[in-house]
Amino acid sequence: MTSFRRRQFLKHACMACGALGANAFSPILTNRQLFAAEGVPNNKKLIFIFQRGGNDGINTVLPSGDSEYNAQNRPSLYLPPGNAIDLGNNFAHLHPAMAPMMPIYNSTGLTGQAGPGNLAVIHRVGYANQSRSHFDSQEYWEKGVPRDDSVRDGMFYRQLASTTDLRAVENAFIAASISSSQLQALKGNHPFPNFNQADDFSFVGNEEQSAKFLGELPSGKTPKGKGVRGLYANAASLPNSRYADLVHQTGQAMSNTLGTLKEAVAQGAYEPANGAVYPGGRLGDKLQEAAMLMKRTPVKVIGVNLGGFDTHGNQGAANGKQANLLGDLAGAYQALYLDLQDQWDDVIIVTMTEFGRTSKENGGGGTDHAEASTMFVAGGGVKGGVYNCDANTWKDGDMFSKRGRYLERNTDFRGIFGDIFTRHFGDDPGILDRVMPGYAFAKEDAPNEFKSLGFL
Repeated sequence: MTSFRRRQFLKHACMACGALGANAFSPILTNRQLFAAEGVPNNKKLIFIFQRGGNDGINTVLPSGDSEYNAQNRPSLYLPPGNAIDLGNNFAHLHPAMAPMMPIYNSTGLTGQAGPGNLAVIHRVGYANQSRSHFDSQEYWEKGVPRDDSVRDGMFYRQLASTTDLRAVENAFIAASISSSQLQALKGNHPFPNFNQADDFSFVGNEEQSAKFLGELPSGKTPKGKGVRGLYANAASLPNSRYADLVHQTGQAMSNTLGTLKEAVAQGAYEPANGAVYPGGRLGDKLQEAAMLMKRTPVKVIGVNLGGFDTHGNQGAANGKQANLLGDLAGAYQALYLDLQDQWDDVIIVTMTEFGRTSKENGGGGTDHAEASTMFVAGGGVKGGVYNCDANTWKDGDMFSKRGRYLERNTDFRGIFGDIFTRHFGDDPGILDRVMPGYAFAKEDAPNEFKSLGFL
């Protein structure tokens, strides 16, 4: 590469490299921890939605069968069974704002109504020695490792690195954060992109300049290719530089990602299928973008954020802060269910949140940081139903089962993802300790918390 071309590359690539995240120039090729692929090639995909702030699981999936769930403990938050959605197990009800999820949940066996029964409603999920710090607990979930600051990579990054050759050109765009910053769950030595919209991820300049700089892969007509694609399609240059491989693979990752996204956007305005209507606002926009990418690119894992769940005051019952967020979430699930019907058997949509909220309402009409919360898992292979919120798994008074103030977990979140990795993606169970370091010991210490719930 001539010095002019290097300067040109750096000038035009600055925006794109920023969108590749903080790891754009981390030691990619010198990183020998990239694991040998042990997964079975398949079309399985996943969208994760992180509910930032700590969602009040008790007001999301209501434990109506617990006598402690009442207006005395939750004066402004309590929802009587008649004001919520019956989930069909004579114990649990769903927040009324989440009605758009019911077409996914319904089945004649669950509610007596026709439907696929493809939504798992999972309560009492957490981890041992729960942190009540937003920052720490979010990191523990996204890294798949509670209370181990030595772990830096994200859980989904490690799963992809353990099962896929991330250096292969065809895997240049297999994961993305639809976010202004890279999500911890996808951070690692190989840079995955982050952006709010696919057409934002580009070189500096107008469309013509960007296309010219991106160029073409080598072909019979142009044996050396053109632009950045041609420059990085062949072996690394700069043989005397210790950073030759690093720069070369970073350039390959960037040019291949840009090419994939450019081709996806070039297919024109995206029209959701089957009458799907995404909710207004940022979550709907991001998930419509995710659906477009699921259909037009080889992406396998996409992550988005939904913030605002830190409801210390004026939380609201059927209406209010939390209800609005839950309504957006439910509307997004319904839209994805309709829009991704042609891939539904291969897709998982899962929520995460760093912790639940106190079982008793505080003096400000809200709730404070606590322990276990809820997860939702949907997809064509999901066995719908309520898990950990029925008369067999929830004793009367369990709302205050932890220190007389919190709801104690029944299931470790790593057990949920262990099932997703092995039963959805088809991964070898032997890699779970690599994907979630410490998994084997944690399971040995608390086997009941890692027992499969059977939702897949």
